[in-house]
Amino acid sequence: MVRRILLGSQLRRLRESRGITREAAGYSIRASESKISRMELGRVSFKARDIEDLLTLYGVGDETERGSLLGLAREANVTGWWHSFGDVLPGWFPTYIGLEGAASLIRVYEVQFIHGLLQTEAYAQAVVTRGMPEAPRAEIDRRVALRLERQKVLVSERAPQFHAVLDEAALRRPYGDRAVMRGQLKHLIEISEHPGVTLQVMPFSFGGHAGESGAFTMLSFPESDLSDIVYLEQLTSALYVDKREEVAQYQRVMERLQKDSPDPAESRDLLRGLLQLS
Repeated sequence: MVRRILLGSQLRRLRESRGITREAAGYSIRASESKISRMELGRVSFKARDIEDLLTLYGVGDETERGSLLGLAREANVTGWWHSFGDVLPGWFPTYIGLEGAASLIRVYEVQFIHGLLQTEAYAQAVVTRGMPEAPRAEIDRRVALRLERQKVLVSERAPQFHAVLDEAALRRPYGDRAVMRGQLKHLIEISEHPGVTLQVMPFSFGGHAGESGAFTMLSFPESDLSDIVYLEQLTSALYVDKREEVAQYQRVMERLQKDSPDPAESRDLLRGLLQLS
């Protein structure tokens, strides 16, 4: 997925450097302006013929550069592991999973429940069941399996740095029975000591704070051509925010949340206190 976005950003850079409109680019490959927009955002697969025609239009004649971009297009079309879960994947979510797996830094703020990458299997089962009370057990199990598969990113060879700020409400709101919540709190304490994970708790005692707009995720990538992306999940869709000025606003909110929340050691103490009360 990140290769698709990287190729799209490079195509956009080339088009803009030549002063060519999306409409003109679309005409050159027998497509619409909106198709060019989706290509540049990395939201569609790429045909080699289209890339070749666009590179010609953009004046890219160097065979090495053309070969590199065409090779990137081939790699971008490789199917990710998550496509085997296509039966339970919402249409907007494959893009996020691909970005999540390619990120070098993931920063999240959660208020409703524990973030998916930090959930135990039992807690995930309770969350999915609560959200889809009429779904067959087999579908719930598949959704939980997908969530657990995503968690492998935190222990992979190219694991990102993961920084989570959890509102105390997410820790106190019960999903499942007492044993499920105790298991989840123990898991948070354990994983917060992982070298790649930074976990902070925004306590009720702080009062109002910067996260007033709700949960969000920020993704940063090792490729210099890729800007940060903010992911906002909604009930029936999701938003991917990449405009620099809008991302900067979320950056400021995240920095304030991190500054105002107790540090990781103090946050672990808060978790231990909640565990004793559970």
